[in-house]
Amino acid sequence: MLRIRVIPTLLLRNKSLVKTKCFKDFNYVGDPVNTVRIFNELLVDELLFLDILASKEKKKPDIKLLSEISKECFMPLSYGGGITTFDDAKKIFDLGFEKISLNSSAVKDPKLITQLAKHFGSQAIIISVDVKKNIFGKKTVRSLGGSKNTKKNPIAWVKELESMGAGEILLTSIDKEGTWDGFDINLIKEVSSNISIPVIAHGGAGTLDHISDVVKNGYASAVALGSMIVYQKKNMGVLVNFPDIKKLEEILK
Repeated sequence: MLRIRVIPTLLLRNKSLVKTKCFKDFNYVGDPVNTVRIFNELLVDELLFLDILASKEKKKPDIKLLSEISKECFMPLSYGGGITTFDDAKKIFDLGFEKISLNSSAVKDPKLITQLAKHFGSQAIIISVDVKKNIFGKKTVRSLGGSKNTKKNPIAWVKELESMGAGEILLTSIDKEGTWDGFDINLIKEVSSNISIPVIAHGGAGTLDHISDVVKNGYASAVALGSMIVYQKKNMGVLVNFPDIKKLEEILK
């Protein structure tokens, strides 16, 4: 097992897996259950599924699909998307998922974080924080798939989330997501330096050096990979894969 977690992060849209760029340009990349089978063979340590339309379209989690994923998967699973109540969360945990991720619902009903953390434990609660720059370079937190500007300051928001019981932060730079150009190191470093809970860096990974950079210079506790694990290379076709473990171990020493 890697010292630093490197987590394949898979985007669900209408029962299919897709990949986006800057939260736009949906490209189909495969069937979620078949993809889980591939990751079983690749022996990855954990998987994270995010339904990118559920909250925006006010849909509940697709329990049938999540059940199929859970039954097929041999590794720890996390899921986010459309979780708005305690019962929603319980249904997902009952399927065998180890963690849930909240985003829009955390913005709308922050008390839900504390309720879930007290019952299931903070270690089971990931809060997804999506950040985007405006035309003046100011970074704010977005919700509903990046479509709503909450006007929240990212640093103030993650501090608040930690105080409410969040166990981890999944920090995504919308401007970097799907670009292969590297992480927003300054954003991740600033967030990581202001809270004591783990920060999962997401958005922009394209090379092993990018992964090393965000851990060593951005102080990320874990790294979420999207494009790198569903495409052969930038601007090339779909290929579900995972970086060589020995190479990851070497760069993350």
